[in-house]
Amino acid sequence: MLCAGALLPTSLIAGELTQYEAKYDILRKGSNHGKAIRTLKKIDENTYRIKYSSDIDWMIFTDVREESSTFTYKEQKIIPSHYYQKSEGTLPDEDYKLDFDFKAQKVMSNKSEYPLNCEWHDNYQDAISYQVQVREGLKKGVTNFSFPLIDKKGNRRDYNFEVVGTEMISLPIGNIEAIKVKRLYDTDKRQALAWFAPEMDYMLVRMWKGKKGTEQFEVQMNSFTVTAPTATAEHTKNLQAN
Repeated sequence: MLCAGALLPTSLIAGELTQYEAKYDILRKGSNHGKAIRTLKKIDENTYRIKYSSDIDWMIFTDVREESSTFTYKEQKIIPSHYYQKSEGTLPDEDYKLDFDFKAQKVMSNKSEYPLNCEWHDNYQDAISYQVQVREGLKKGVTNFSFPLIDKKGNRRDYNFEVVGTEMISLPIGNIEAIKVKRLYDTDKRQALAWFAPEMDYMLVRMWKGKKGTEQFEVQMNSFTVTAPTATAEHTKNLQAN
């Protein structure tokens, strides 16, 4: 296994996504209020699952959340098939699933007996799969992104992003040169920024969210481990030499 700090190739095996485990600190005004873990695993031929879990405790606010997306990866395109989210804490608990049927062009939800009443779009992403697609776009030099997402009620929400530059940032894992990406909202009352590190296979290494100019929270990577595919002995030797 390779840990954060080693220079990673864009992909260890052509046509496959790098499988990994990444850990994060969740901060507010510089103080640590939680932890998060993100993993990506291959579960079948061309099929992967990304999971994100977090545990936040801030004053009287608590939030324990888990979400996952199962998707197909073909020609650098992410095609989601199943999304799951479960959350517990101060806010109302949630537990819902979405299934994307690209052949029938329908979206099913465990909150509805029937397919959701939404216009089909071949570029649909779910609330976490789009993050994988952003990384794939950054690898190709894409600087503007737009993804249609569907929520549990069948409402379409467009997520738009643009690359605003690169900068050196300081994280618990060290100083990292990262691509800075901004989410574009219809109003300037909300802000969201994300940083992706090219030297770490364009991994999400930092995220910041604010409202009306006030920080809501910040996420910083503190650990990154490649779990698969396994590089050749010669390839591993070259990585260690770096």
